[in-house]
Amino acid sequence: MEPAEVTVLIHRAAEGDAAAWNAIVDEYAGLLWSVVRGFRLNEAQAADAVQTTWLRLVEHVADLREPEHVAGWLKTTARRVCLQVIRQGGREHLIDWDEDRAGGEGVRYDCPDEDGPEAAALRQEHQVLVRRALAELPERHQQLMELLVASPPISYQEISARLGMPVGSIGPTRARILARLQETLATAGLQDLVLG
Repeated sequence: MEPAEVTVLIHRAAEGDAAAWNAIVDEYAGLLWSVVRGFRLNEAQAADAVQTTWLRLVEHVADLREPEHVAGWLKTTARRVCLQVIRQGGREHLIDWDEDRAGGEGVRYDCPDEDGPEAAALRQEHQVLVRRALAELPERHQQLMELLVASPPISYQEISARLGMPVGSIGPTRARILARLQETLATAGLQDLVLG
């Protein structure tokens, strides 16, 4: 796709054009998956990383200074999301090397899980609070979130067919649901818990 075409799509997407969002997703979904797969996350983590990257684009599409370079922005964002997933996992550490020596990807080492029983109990408490917050959502939103985190991942086209909603509204609806969940969790004292 030519830079001028990309710029037009990004501007149209920022204005809420569903067809533009569909074209962006179609154009760059493969790129995102290739970046995320390079981090060797499990299927659920990889799907979450891709979804979170799309969410970041929804949140920042109007702020892109160089919309024609959205591919680079998506790759950088996906890498950052993957690094965050790894850091939160507590089982792997990333060592950043000079880009020339490590091809820009760094090197990962598997380390033993250093979480003790307190951390496991805290994680379980967070999971219970997240499940409660999800249960408070309208049934249609619960169904959407369930399909978005399915493993193996389900395409937006299939989700659209199952729920009878336009493909272009899936990402923005997901963003609104996550924002609502974030507010609910913040009132429960979990403002530092990152959803996405």
